Order: sequence, then structure tokens, then C-alpha cells
Amino acid sequence: MKILAFETSCDDTSIALFEDDRLIFMDTASQIKIHLETGWVVPEVAAREHANAIFGVLDNVLKNTNTKLEEIDYIWVTVSPGLLPSLLTWTTVASTISIVLNIPIIAINHIQAHIFSNFLEREESEIRFPIACLTVSGGHNDIYIMKDMWDLNKLWSSWDDAGWEAFDKVAKMMWLGYPGWPIISKLASEYEADGGISKNLFPRVWLVKRDFNFSFSGLKSSVKREVDRRISEKWSLSLEDKKEISFEFENAITEVLAWKLVNAAKENNIKTVMLAWWVSANNKLKDEIKKLADSEHFSFIFPKRNLFCMDNAAMVWILTYYKIKYKNFEEKIGVVKI
Repeated sequence: MKILAFETSCDDTSIALFEDDRLIFMDTASQIKIHLETGWVVPEVAAREHANAIFGVLDNVLKNTNTKLEEIDYIWVTVSPGLLPSLLTWTTVASTISIVLNIPIIAINHIQAHIFSNFLEREESEIRFPIACLTVSGGHNDIYIMKDMWDLNKLWSSWDDAGWEAFDKVAKMMWLGYPGWPIISKLASEYEADGGISKNLFPRVWLVKRDFNFSFSGLKSSVKREVDRRISEKWSLSLEDKKEISFEFENAITEVLAWKLVNAAKENNIKTVMLAWWVSANNKLKDEIKKLADSEHFSFIFPKRNLFCMDNAAMVWILTYYKIKYKNFEEKIGVVKI
């Protein structure tokens, strides 16, 4: 059985071909260089870049696997959530292939696919339920309780800025470029003053006691005030200023994310915590969660490779694989509504 998986929900055009439970080939066209100019993903720009890239990516996958479209048994695609103009790119391409060649097309939830990225390169038996899972991206910052593979219940979320968005906006305040968290994390790791101990320069936003929702707009505002203060005093930010602010900001946001995930699990008598989505590649966040998880004797699971943290067709496939295995899907010929 050959499966063609599409992922174009934001700014990466990713297509992969799988045969049964084996990845044959995946190609992903990144748009990061394009979005450096604006410091954020502009939906219309992202959609245009998807349209420019998708046929080249598809052709590359087919050529490298010596496969014809007529040999495909299923097409699996991300439908939501995501940027609507970006999602319309695969709708046009994948749905046309489905109609013309009579290949079943199956819709996949983008958030669920990111969570299932933790199953990539792992045996199913390695992941034990129930699980408390934290997703951290540009638009979503949520804690899900998973009683089993298909029982996914969102209980807490961000009231304003999500984690990735906060990283990007803080990076923009200091003219660091895009995307924000890799640059901030690099600068933070280079900060050597104060023995690597945070001075709590910025607030930890806990909200009310035992509330596992998130709010990072106040943290972001606090960073802006500190940046403005230093600029008013010295007319510019030195490299050391940027390192210190990055270090203090990263500590403030990762401590809150880690504490809320582990304590949400503890409150629900869950002994496995999981991390997913873009910021799951952040080493500081993983270190904070592991430290707290170890103190509670919890298991901690995160994607095996940083590639699996980003938008990619492999995560669409792994969710596909388990949906087929457990017959948890509905197939159709033609256009899938988004």
C-alpha cells in the first residue's frame, strides 16, 4: 500500500511517500528566507510560495521513488487548523489528483498530526497512556489529556500569545530576525554572567492557583519595557544586552510551560508527559520539563528528531498509519472541505 501525504498548513511545503509502515522519501520546501523580510508568516505570501513549490516537491518525491501517481493507494492531507490560503494549495492539487485518478483522499487534523510526531521512530508500546501533552506553536499553546490514542481532550490553552509567537515578537523587538526561538535560544546559551542563574528579570505568569492556562502578553510587554529602557539609557542594545534579555526571557517562558504541563499531569494522576510542535525542539524547554518530570518520577516523551517538530509530511503519515491500522478514518473521492 502506497500513501502520498501532503502538509501545507503554514509555511512549509512538505510531501512524503510511504509504503505500508515505511517512509520511502520526503521532500520539504522551506519558506523561512522569504518571511525574514516581514519577521512573520504573511498568509498570502505563504500561499503564493506553496503554489510555486508544490509541483516541484511532488515531482521530486515521485522521481526519487520511481513512482507514478497511478500507483498511489491513498492521499492523506492536513485540513485544519492552519492558514486558509496555504491549505487551499493542497486542496487544489491533492483533490484534483483524487478526482482524476479515483484515489481516496483522507483528511487529517494538523494538531493531532503534530502530537503523533512523537510516534515517529518509536514502537507503539513505548508510548503509554494516559498522557498529558503540551503543544507549543505560533498559533496554539495547549495542554491535552489523552486517555488513549484517539481520546484527545483539550483542557487548557493560551489566553493570548502562544509560545512560538512570544519568541518571535521578542526577537523582533531586538532586531534578531525570524524565526525567533532558535536565535533567542542561541544567545541565551551564550550568556555567562550571574553563573547561569536567572535574576527573574521578567515575571512568571502563573495566573490563578491550579490554573493551567497560559498568558504571555504580559511577559512580552515586560521585555519591551526593558528593551526600551536600555535603549533610552545607551541609545542601543549591546550584544551582551541581547544575550541577557534572551536568557531571562527564555527562562521565564520555559519555567511556566514546564511547570504547568507537569502539574496538570499530576492533578490528573497522569505519569506520562509529552511535548509537541515547533518549540518542542527547544533544548531549554525540554531540560525544564525533564527536570520536573524526573522529580515526580514521570515519563517524558518528545519528538525523536527536530525535523519532526516542524511542519512535515511524516507526521501526517504516522497518524495515517495508525488510523489505517485501527480503521479510524473516513475516506472519500474528491474535494475535502476545509
